Amino acid sequence: MKNNLLLVGSTMLIGFLLSGIVRVENTTEKAATTYEAADALLWAEARKTLRGIHEWDYPEVNEAQAELGQLLYFDTRLSINGEQSCNTCHDLGRYGVDKLPTSPGALPGMLGDRNSPTVLNAVLHDTQFWDGRAADLTEQAKGPILNPVEMAIPHEGILLERLKEVPAYVERFRQAFPQAEEPITYQHVAEAIAAFESQLLTPSRFDAFMEKDFAALSAQEKKGLKVFLDAGCQSCHDGVALGGQQFRRFGEMQDFRSVDSRIHEDPGLYALSGNPGDLFKFKVPSLRNIAETYPYFHDGSVHDLKESVQIMGITQLNRSFSEEELADLSAFLKSLTGELPQVLAEAPVLP
Repeated sequence: MKNNLLLVGSTMLIGFLLSGIVRVENTTEKAATTYEAADALLWAEARKTLRGIHEWDYPEVNEAQAELGQLLYFDTRLSINGEQSCNTCHDLGRYGVDKLPTSPGALPGMLGDRNSPTVLNAVLHDTQFWDGRAADLTEQAKGPILNPVEMAIPHEGILLERLKEVPAYVERFRQAFPQAEEPITYQHVAEAIAAFESQLLTPSRFDAFMEKDFAALSAQEKKGLKVFLDAGCQSCHDGVALGGQQFRRFGEMQDFRSVDSRIHEDPGLYALSGNPGDLFKFKVPSLRNIAETYPYFHDGSVHDLKESVQIMGITQLNRSFSEEELADLSAFLKSLTGELPQVLAEAPVLP
């Protein structure tokens, strides 16, 4: 009898799916919602590896520290020539990037060796930088200021003396770190910038879809999501950031150097670890806002979204996408462009 009941129940469920309509009842509100079966099945497949941004993804931050961090982020005093700020390379008005293959440093003729990634949604990543050498945003914020190729401050003491000469900063640091015997420290500079950056999340229409608002994506965008999942793109671009969680070898299936000669050779994680297995491994970049954060790859060598998707298909999945698939994938990826945070509505007035 039990087996017969299970058979009947399974047959009914299949029948509902084949009919093209799924009715889901919300037992809390006693309301029923009707979904197209294809949408429900696509959502169910997506949520195996992907998820939307939720309230709990926004870390609790000290407001005084975040406000101080915003000032520091835009302040050119953090560079040796007084002309560069964090925002120079990670322009928040341009989705956190400068649209350049690699970024010029504060000193003449200096260029970074890798593309500057966006800081938007960076708090969702497991580690920071292309090679993951920073464990979190605080550690990441310490790097560029003292890097001779980037902002080129020779010693943290030089920066701290600059900040101590500004009465408004003396007061801001005191308010942000009231328990500290010495409020203005390099660690506190980094913590404040990290507090500001941790607020920079950009929910998109994809997040609405993952909350079962299936009308949030167009028919073509849903087709693109299906191609994305069927091809296995989520095996690397997973989680809430659609990336930022794994290290993968560029050219797992085909050597990227033979696929596109524009892409420069870079040892990747191997340069840090010395492990031959880490050669050409990089942190998988997030796909959030990907349509706005070109150029692509570790060296910023490719500017076109469809081209970069095709290169990924060949090098990582050993498949070429058709023109229709590329159009659908690009449409889906553009749905990941989110709303800029309200905190960026107005530029801060620097002291």
